[in-house]
Amino acid sequence: MTPEIRKIVSYREEVLIEGFKAAATPWTLYAVAAVITNPWAGKYVEDLKPVIHAFGPELGALLTGKITDMSGGGDKIEAFGKAGIVGLDGEIEHASGLIHTLRFGNHFRQAVGATSYLAFTNIRGAANTAIQIPLMDKNDAGRRSHYLTIQFSIVDAPRADEVVIALGAATGGRPHHRIGDRYQDLKDLGHDMDNPAAI
Repeated sequence: MTPEIRKIVSYREEVLIEGFKAAATPWTLYAVAAVITNPWAGKYVEDLKPVIHAFGPELGALLTGKITDMSGGGDKIEAFGKAGIVGLDGEIEHASGLIHTLRFGNHFRQAVGATSYLAFTNIRGAANTAIQIPLMDKNDAGRRSHYLTIQFSIVDAPRADEVVIALGAATGGRPHHRIGDRYQDLKDLGHDMDNPAAI
């Protein structure tokens, strides 16, 4: 069992000036998305696991290979994320199931040498729905400079019986980041840095 892929869409954004100030080095964001037929569309299926186990590794390897090629290698990627959009004849559970499996995400994590979890969105929408991929630092979930969102759309996808599965990446954080990080906030609020949840 393999996913039926109708198309693969790539997105690249290179920012030279951000907020009226030139970036010291170009800031580049990437995304790649696969538009696939939703095998569960139009019906309720209790056990999603067989398809998730079959599709997850194939989609994870395919999209990871494409996005690391686009960026010049996994070592060039500092921030990463994922997204799924299910068409109108599907459940949000379908988009969620295809991206929230280690069989999918671990391909990307391993390729970029990450320890953080992949930030994500999973929604239902019609063709041309904005695909929003939240990003975070691949190794430091509290590094706010790398809290980013890539947004693009595919004019004819997802169709009602399709799912769009996407990965996003950035070569760095916002060029002129200056809001600090969550660790300074915790320190300022008097939290125990070894146990941030404690007050």
